[in-house]
Amino acid sequence: MLDVLGLEPDDERVYRAVLGRPNSTTVLLSDELDMPQARIDKALCHLVGWGLVIRSADELFTAAPPAMALGALISQRQDGLRMAEQALVTFAEEHRAAMTGNSISDLIEVVTGVDAIRHRFLQVQQAARTQVRTFITAPFVAVPPGENSAEPMAIGRGVHFRAVLDRAVLAEPGIIADAVDSMRQGVQLRVADQLPMKLVLADADLGLVPLAVTPAGEPGAVLLHRSGLLDALDALFETVWRTAHPLELSGTGGESEPAVGLGPEGPTDLDRKILALLLAGLTDPTAATQLGLSPRTLHRRLRHLMDMAGVRTRMQLGGHAVRHGWVEPN
Repeated sequence: MLDVLGLEPDDERVYRAVLGRPNSTTVLLSDELDMPQARIDKALCHLVGWGLVIRSADELFTAAPPAMALGALISQRQDGLRMAEQALVTFAEEHRAAMTGNSISDLIEVVTGVDAIRHRFLQVQQAARTQVRTFITAPFVAVPPGENSAEPMAIGRGVHFRAVLDRAVLAEPGIIADAVDSMRQGVQLRVADQLPMKLVLADADLGLVPLAVTPAGEPGAVLLHRSGLLDALDALFETVWRTAHPLELSGTGGESEPAVGLGPEGPTDLDRKILALLLAGLTDPTAATQLGLSPRTLHRRLRHLMDMAGVRTRMQLGGHAVRHGWVEPN
């Protein structure tokens, strides 16, 4: 757990032992940990050097207060990361300046194979400093739903995510659960009738565009650096984003159906999910499958919503839902 601060496994084991046994000796630690004396001595030397453990004049070892000692290490690591981020900006500007006027082969990198595309997909998000924008289409070749490990890490450092989903993607297994999880973390999602391509943009600096399968049977992609082509993709994303339908899936799951007519006034989280999926263009059977409902249950919930809204048709229900804030307007 403390390896992120630079501690080795032996260091952490010895540190935990000293935490629980003030005024430890190397002999006592050796008996307790069943470790060679040389490894314990080396770990203690590291811990004393970092200020995590205090060595007395008679060779007794006691842990310093963790809040103070570990807090200092964490602050040092954060300062180091901030300096590295500043250096990254400088290096990126130097690289961009060096790239100016270079050949097209320096601005476009061809990536072939599932593993290579997945690696570049994660790298592009890791490189983002302010925002990541994506077009999501089926099929999922390199990174299936729920396996984008770079997204929560980037969100944790303050990167803003916006994604447009091709309408057909909403019928893919696992996509709704993945969408709910992403939106819970702050990702903004919209739905378009049809997207022209898959796309990942990191700030205005990098873009990854997966391509069709090659004649040899391997998927391919191109990685774009800052250029006129990347500017065009930037503009394409913003144009599609403005016209796409916002997707708002309230709640986190556990779709047990409330008794019709006995719930609170206004739609439940389940009702809002049903409305969001139907307004996004899904058919009744597909929406029911994605939410783990039977078609009969979905129809019963819709009938209840229509009664609640005082309308007769689904079109009227959709208008009422938008006007009264049950779903996000387009």
